[in-house]
Amino acid sequence: MVKHSIIVIEDDEITALNLSLSLQKHGYKVLAVCDNADDAKQKIEQYNPDIAIIDISLDESNDGIELAKIVRQKYNIPFIYLTSYSDDEIISQAKLTEPYGYIVKPFDPNSLHATIQMAIFKYEMENERKNNLDSLKVDKLNLEKLLYARRSADKPIVCFGENYHLDISICETFYNDTKIKLTKKENAFLRLLVAQLGIVVSFEQAMKYVWDENGATENSVRTLVWRLRNKLETDIIKNASGIGYYIEE
Repeated sequence: MVKHSIIVIEDDEITALNLSLSLQKHGYKVLAVCDNADDAKQKIEQYNPDIAIIDISLDESNDGIELAKIVRQKYNIPFIYLTSYSDDEIISQAKLTEPYGYIVKPFDPNSLHATIQMAIFKYEMENERKNNLDSLKVDKLNLEKLLYARRSADKPIVCFGENYHLDISICETFYNDTKIKLTKKENAFLRLLVAQLGIVVSFEQAMKYVWDENGATENSVRTLVWRLRNKLETDIIKNASGIGYYIEE
């Protein structure tokens, strides 16, 4: 097994010790054990671990969730929550940070190992898909190939969201079979999102594909998305903070 490196963020000394021992027993390299968010950020910056385990209830608050937001936005590493919570509201807040898994206290060492392996695998697959897409130049030919691969059976129809479909033969978008009137740029951006369902379309990709002229900025993309959202019947365009936008697959 590859010896993956881990940082543990847990403010309960006994739990942190048990975690470290279990992780080392399964062959992981524990780079640091932190009991607060500030120390955790410093250690993540210093060591760049393969994965972080974050206690949701640091300092008997939701500091773990706030830390996870920073980890997702600033550091390119996956993270798993350690939690004893069953409160629906707290779990709902935690879900928004898109963790790669949950470990429930008191943890089972074998479940801990399985959760970490699945998280790392998922993270690596996501990066591989992203790298494969980034290696493609986003031009009309490649976009048409991606859309063609998403067709429903032999029809020129690509379904997305709930009750939406894109007719790639006429370049029109429909909701409940009613055509949505879009501008050329709105249509181009939506096609870009639909071609890459579940994957973030970066601001740079959008600017290169949608705007023929030079001078487009991130604000140009944000304004376009704002107009497009107002024309769509439901809120299907999701934000990837500071990166771009996507539609769930």
